[in-house]
Formats: sequence, structure tokens, C-alpha cells
Amino acid sequence: MFTGIVSAVGRIVEAAPLGSGAGFGKSLAIEAPSGYLDGVAIGDSIALAGACMTVISLDLDRSRFAVEISAESLARTAALGDAGDVNLEKALRAGDRLDGHLVSGHVDGVGRVTRFERVGESWLLRVEAPKALARFLALKGSIAVDGVSLTVNGVVDSAQGCEFSVNLIPHTVAQTTLRRLAVGSSVNLEVDTIARYVERMLAAAPSPAT
Repeated sequence: MFTGIVSAVGRIVEAAPLGSGAGFGKSLAIEAPSGYLDGVAIGDSIALAGACMTVISLDLDRSRFAVEISAESLARTAALGDAGDVNLEKALRAGDRLDGHLVSGHVDGVGRVTRFERVGESWLLRVEAPKALARFLALKGSIAVDGVSLTVNGVVDSAQGCEFSVNLIPHTVAQTTLRRLAVGSSVNLEVDTIARYVERMLAAAPSPAT
């Protein structure tokens, strides 16, 4: 589990295919800030742009780590198959503070940025979410965008899904890869875990007797 509070920005420096053909994924080498990998061991989980990955190797100087990402995960996420900056978050430990919201690291879909501009001291971000995710988005609910825990400030439904808006404080913009977003950018989305369970329970509830 994670909290959606990004703890560092790393960089994917290598993305090597694990085989030839569309059925193979990639091996990623990620460069991390100095000291970030202290205490990290092979087998630990680290979220990359909101997608939970398993550390399979560490450089001797602990400046880089490697993960393997399947073809399925590459097809269902954004910005993980090529070199570039990426949000990092280590897995939550029992007893840690929960400063964001409960995030599983399982990307539910890819959204598209429709607006990103400064408004006063903050930034307004609007994202078009797929139709399958629209029912999970609600005013003042939680959403993870590229692994960043954010509060939904507005939702407008459409035939294609919905467009939701969030407010980004300057600190969030400065400390995450969200600062690089532009209209048309693709972002990883994970809906609130509690909303997903509520939807499932309501769908499975027996119909009232008539």
C-alpha cells in the first residue's frame, strides 16, 4: 500500500525490451536521488508514477534500481516505457503516518489532461477520465494522478466519461513530475479504494423484495 505522497522524483535512464514481440515487457533502470535507496532491499515495492513495482536489483552505490514491467502493465499505464522523470514512493509501513489516502499502486486507467494553468498562487488541473472510472469520481473525493494523492474539486460527466478538476499547491508542482504536464498529456489514474469497494458491494446487494 501507498499514500500518494511522492517522496522523490527519479529518472528512468534505461528501458530495455525483455524479448522480441508485443508480448514482452521491459526492464527499467531508475536513477534515484542520493540516499533515497538507503534501507531498500531487493523485493521491496516502489511505486513509479503510481504503479507498484518490485525492486529486482540495486547498484552497488545505491544510485539506481531496476524493475521489470510486463507488456500488460505497459499497455495500461502512461510514461513507463521510455526514459524520463518519474514520481517515486516507497511502500507504506505499518505505523507510518497516512498523509494522503490509501493507494494500492494498481493503475485503473489513463486520463488525458485538458487544462493545466496557474490560477493565483496555485495550479488548476483538469483531466478527462475514461467512462469506466467516471462513477468512482465525486466532489471532495480522492484520486491519484501519476501517483500523487489529490482531492477532486469538480466533476463534469459526459458521454465519453467525465472531466474532473483538482487544485495543485506550488509545493506539489515543484516536488513532482506534475509540473511537466501540458494539455494532451497522458496520466495514470487510480480511483479511491473505498469507492471501489462500495460500488462492488452495492452491485452485489440483493434486490429489495416486492
